[in-house]
Amino acid sequence: MLKLNGINKIFNEDTPDEKIALQNIELQLEPGDFVTIIGSNGAGKSTMMNMISGALTPDLGTVTIDGRDVTKLPEYKRSKFIGRVFQDPMAGTAPNMTIEENLAIAFSRNRSRGLRTGVSRKRKQFFKEALASLGLNLDERLNAKVGLLSGGERQALSLLMATFTNPNILLLDEHTAALDPSRAALITNLTKELVAKDQLTTLMITHDMQQAIDLGNRLIMMDQGQIILEVNEEEKANLTIDDLMEQFQKIRGEKMVSDRVLLAT
Repeated sequence: MLKLNGINKIFNEDTPDEKIALQNIELQLEPGDFVTIIGSNGAGKSTMMNMISGALTPDLGTVTIDGRDVTKLPEYKRSKFIGRVFQDPMAGTAPNMTIEENLAIAFSRNRSRGLRTGVSRKRKQFFKEALASLGLNLDERLNAKVGLLSGGERQALSLLMATFTNPNILLLDEHTAALDPSRAALITNLTKELVAKDQLTTLMITHDMQQAIDLGNRLIMMDQGQIILEVNEEEKANLTIDDLMEQFQKIRGEKMVSDRVLLAT
């Protein structure tokens, strides 16, 4: 379903500000895989996700989705088969448009149809049913401006918009990090439900190691632009935070001398 082959990316090359963002990234996801990603700020997590979405192009390497080489395909074209939710609840939605209009745009993303068709009576009922499944009473607020929603409500809407057209790949970029604990728990549960319902192939970045352990069937750890640890489904079943820290310290001691904080809890 998704294959990253030899992905490399350098920012500000040959300048004093040169930053090696990704080094020889190799990653393959099968249909239905749910992979959680942990690592420090600057480890390359979001850069790797941007390679998949098309927001960035690799200097070397290829990105393949569903057997198709999309390395040079622009982001707006990839958005037809990639769903994404960002950390910032303000991103991914149009605050001055209504819930209904936002859903219509998301629904028509992989269809050659306009907004008017998107808010037909039949589609409006579909939107209401989808919103009702969130349990936040948003189905009663179709005409409310999205900018009036709380952060948790907006993130729930963003998650629904990213998933209800059944994308080939779902990208979740720390999508619970900016929420209070109760709303974060709500969005985490919604994520599990929506991903499981359609068996969505998913990549999720998180700084919450327990969340990374609890969600998904695979886990990867990144540092300094590299994937330094991969945990499969069988290993993940009995994984603990202490195990992760021990693994990281072992790898870090072998490969790095930096004393910066590399994993947030």
